[in-house]
Amino acid sequence: MRFAQLVLCTGLVIATAMPAMAVVHARRGPTSHHSLFHARGQKHSKIAARSIGQRSIDDSRATQIQAALVKSGYLSDPSGHWDANTSAAMEKYQADNGWQTKLVPDSRAIIKLGLGPDHDADRATAASTLGTTESASASTISQ
Repeated sequence: MRFAQLVLCTGLVIATAMPAMAVVHARRGPTSHHSLFHARGQKHSKIAARSIGQRSIDDSRATQIQAALVKSGYLSDPSGHWDANTSAAMEKYQADNGWQTKLVPDSRAIIKLGLGPDHDADRATAASTLGTTESASASTISQ
């Protein structure tokens, strides 16, 4: 009988201790990492946003775009650098073609103006490289 009481008490103690052990969780930190950037008790200040991408258009590229806009009749006097007149002319060109006007210049506008990537030069380079490789392999085979 005493043994049964001992087993019963031990079981009771273990049974009551188990849920307490199961409830213990590792403390998770805050979901926001805001505290990493600001010390407690300090006023919050804006963190300078790091902007990505091109800031301005190079003068040589602006001159090319202006020449194409003059040729298309959208610009009358090129200045040699990207200015308000050039931006307005590009916006009108993009609007007339049914494209967005928030980002100027649009890649489609640049391509339609004839200033896109030069695929002919790429093909010529590839052909000259291929021709050199073919002649080198032909001379190797004949030896």
